[in-house]
Amino acid sequence: MPRSLPSLTGARWAAALLVFLYHVHIYGYFGGPAAEVVGRVFAAGRTGVSFFFVLSGFVLVWSAPAHDSARSFWRRRAARVYPVHLVTGLCGMVLSARVLPWLRPHGLLAAVGDLILVSSWFPAWDPMRTVSWSLACEAFFYLVFPALVTVLRRCTTRVLIVVAALCAGAVLLLPAAALLSGLRWTPFFPPVRFPEFALGAVLACLVRRNEWRGPRTLHAGAVTAIGYSMAHFVPAPFADAACTVGGFALLIPALAVADLRGLRSVWRSPPAVRLGKLSFAFYMVHVLIMGVGERLAGAVPRFAPGTGTAFTGVVFCAALACAWLMYETVEEPGRGLLLGRRKEALS
Repeated sequence: MPRSLPSLTGARWAAALLVFLYHVHIYGYFGGPAAEVVGRVFAAGRTGVSFFFVLSGFVLVWSAPAHDSARSFWRRRAARVYPVHLVTGLCGMVLSARVLPWLRPHGLLAAVGDLILVSSWFPAWDPMRTVSWSLACEAFFYLVFPALVTVLRRCTTRVLIVVAALCAGAVLLLPAAALLSGLRWTPFFPPVRFPEFALGAVLACLVRRNEWRGPRTLHAGAVTAIGYSMAHFVPAPFADAACTVGGFALLIPALAVADLRGLRSVWRSPPAVRLGKLSFAFYMVHVLIMGVGERLAGAVPRFAPGTGTAFTGVVFCAALACAWLMYETVEEPGRGLLLGRRKEALS
């Protein structure tokens, strides 16, 4: 079994926090000039989802046993994500009855589609209401992963480099094609996001073969920061992943190499790793908590800077507390229940 990569666990928290701050901007917690500042800094926070997709492909290949069966893999992934998804989905349905009416699904089929993680295939079901759309994309990635990893393991290093370039190119070209053709850009459609996942899988193959020759964490982080800052100024289709995919493709392997070589990494600290373990639950519950906060404060509250900061802090602490509770009472026990004695350490 390959060595663990705690820096990647810690970095998951940064991505989840970015998505939270993006929703702070969307929910309009700040008014006046502060709203413009928050928008400029965090409107690109949705790129955190792209980080999750690339990271998912990387970690799954890194941790995949040599002779794993597809059935065993799917069982482990279901045990990893479905308990939290099911509980947060049911909580969302309960809240939609009175507190959060905008969460009500468009009919019974839409509700079932969300619970079984196929809602992202049907735009009419409005899968972007909650973050579960990204989990539906991940479900598609998991479905094809056994075939993908089998093919990648048989590729030469030169072929892997070409495939990585093609994946990165697809992330850039798909939104361009949508703009040029006049088609609606659908960032929640699983095949559209698959190149990001495949890119992460290819990068993991290169690192496992000791063929990665990218920059160290500091320089990779600088490239990521530049791409993140650009995402605020480009047309909407390019803001989801195109500006940051290059930085993520450098940063994730750099963090992995830092762990393998024992290099310094702030994301390997115990607090960062602990928060990283809570990141999935935090990601899944934070929109529900923010929705309740919106109901209490009024739609688009537009607070003054001090009040907005305080309100954001309260919502953040509430979401983090719920994430901890979800992790301890649902995520870990649910995974153990579904895997039984075969419970394995998962990313």
